[in-house]
Amino acid sequence: MADIRVLTGPEVEQHANRESCWIIVHGKVYDVTDFLDEHPGGSKIILKYAGKDATEAYEPIHPPDAITTNLPVEKHIGAIDVSTVAKVVKEVTEEEKRRQALMDARPPIDNIINMHDFEVVAKAVLTDKAWAYYSSASDDEITIRENRLAYQRVWFRPRVLRDVSSVDWSTTILGQKSTLPVYISATALGKLGHPDGELCLTRAAAKHGVIQMIATLASCSFDDIIDAAAPGQIFFLQLYVNRDREITRKYVQHAEKRGVKGLFITVDAPQLGRREKDMRMKFVDDDAGAKVQENQKDVKKDQGVARAISSFIDPSLSWKDIPWFRSITKMPIILKGIATAEDAVLAYESGVQGIVLSNHGGRQLDTARSGIEVLLEVVVALRQRGYFPNPNFEIYVDGGVRRASDVLKALALGAKAVGVGRPFLYAFCAYGQEGVEKAIQIFRDEFEMNMRLLGARTLSELEPEMVDASNLTSHTVMSPQDNLYQNTYQPLAVAQFKSSKL
Repeated sequence: MADIRVLTGPEVEQHANRESCWIIVHGKVYDVTDFLDEHPGGSKIILKYAGKDATEAYEPIHPPDAITTNLPVEKHIGAIDVSTVAKVVKEVTEEEKRRQALMDARPPIDNIINMHDFEVVAKAVLTDKAWAYYSSASDDEITIRENRLAYQRVWFRPRVLRDVSSVDWSTTILGQKSTLPVYISATALGKLGHPDGELCLTRAAAKHGVIQMIATLASCSFDDIIDAAAPGQIFFLQLYVNRDREITRKYVQHAEKRGVKGLFITVDAPQLGRREKDMRMKFVDDDAGAKVQENQKDVKKDQGVARAISSFIDPSLSWKDIPWFRSITKMPIILKGIATAEDAVLAYESGVQGIVLSNHGGRQLDTARSGIEVLLEVVVALRQRGYFPNPNFEIYVDGGVRRASDVLKALALGAKAVGVGRPFLYAFCAYGQEGVEKAIQIFRDEFEMNMRLLGARTLSELEPEMVDASNLTSHTVMSPQDNLYQNTYQPLAVAQFKSSKL
């Protein structure tokens, strides 16, 4: 094995221009000269850190292996002698001071009594860029709002005079035990909101027996998450399929070797949706970078963080690829992003083990229907063909869930479990691991109360007759407004004029 080259800070500083651009990330030196104009965020943000340590800027908005995956091995120059790197004294901005004051003034966690409370605190303490990335949805954001509203069009039909002194909301998901009929759905770039990122989820999930789905675009590396797990802790893996299928094969098989129990292939993102809140933040900081415009290729500078980190996703993914996935892994395969009964039937017939009825949290095709609404037609179509119920094929729903009552409605209508993403994300942005543990406890308290009031002692006693979903597909039906959700939802902005004396 060749010796690893160790460089000094002054050596790296000599490569601080467009003709020769080296940066330091996580103690390693990389030559990114040829990558400057290919970078989805443009070259200016890289040139700002030319010849310097870019780790602090890189880490929150890139998966850990982004640079090693995108750069050829010959561009990996070597390690850095950190003792020779000039320390950058970072000036604390007024905005950072304001955010720290808000962190110090957060409500005591005992005052947090529902998922909306976490969102209120997260919105206050996150950077504008982080909030825009996490909260944004596609186009006019109709679907993200419908995801929430749909649950209000389903009404309970509770049964009474049942002995509900003891209720049990534990279950199995893909045959794996879970203390909740809820799994932590994949959300990307956790370090935008908390220094520990997705590890907050991992540690809380371990303590409370909840299953975590690891995101392809997590800020923490896959192995760091697995290494932080408790013995026997259960994980699923969310997969964006890479254009280079060999990269995908290695990733999937590595996950299986490390004990992941389910592969959730995202199938609703051949191209990422236009998330306008994120786009308006302009991933490229036009005023902060090096003043280098000449020879720069045409780069879309307003596409936001999401577009900047996702250019590797393969838009050619199709049904013909399912047999290949079945050939490379023994993990159960679930297709995440099914939105019609027709595709649910095709999924069953393709031999996968489950589907997630999802519209990507409202972040893809705007005016797509909610998962809970799609569930109605999916169950009917599968029943008609004798495909449902089937212990070897499970249906999950995600999007818009803020209460245990939402989960119970989905389960009564045929779902096996429900994925929850943003509420857990906002919980750790606001309070770290403690916030996630509090969110899990809130779900537990709500499950206990709602199951008693509904007259269901176990999840197996939930049945379609316990809900009235007759108005679910009627989008014009009047229903009481969800004031908590409306108070946290941030309406879209429009283009703003420059400051002037007009």
